[in-house]
Amino acid sequence: MNPVKQKIQAGEVVLGQMVLELFTPGIGPMLAAAGMEFVIYDMEHGCCDISLAAGMIASCRGSNIVPLVRVPDSRMAPLSRLLDLGACGVMIPRVETRAEMEDSIAQLKYPPRGCRGVALGVAHDLYRASDASYLPQANEDTLIIAILETVRAFENLESIVSVPGLDIA
Repeated sequence: MNPVKQKIQAGEVVLGQMVLELFTPGIGPMLAAAGMEFVIYDMEHGCCDISLAAGMIASCRGSNIVPLVRVPDSRMAPLSRLLDLGACGVMIPRVETRAEMEDSIAQLKYPPRGCRGVALGVAHDLYRASDASYLPQANEDTLIIAILETVRAFENLESIVSVPGLDIA
């Protein structure tokens, strides 16, 4: 189970840090050593591309830190690629409508809750041979965060935050 998501669901406080510029493989483990529980690698504002994100996510293995990624926008295709690389969740900026949120969640969840493509035995399941029984737990473990940043988003606030599968807005 994703320990950060578990604590959030229990109403507990979690501590973490967003990384915008200091992309070094040691940053995740250093944050874990400092007591942080999660790290968010920012692909929207920083210089982090998919290759760099893959390395940063991998560097978190073996430490007690949950790697998350802030994507450039909801149109990054496919959003699930970061989960395949081992990210435990995605932060999506500039969500403005319920339809955008529903589409993003569908991309990040396996069937029947979504349409995420299946790739087993890769980074997200620690290269272990799995079968379809892995998918429901992966859906539960994936943390989905929406950032509402516009007037239109706040006009649609109630409909966005009521989308099943959204964990934080």
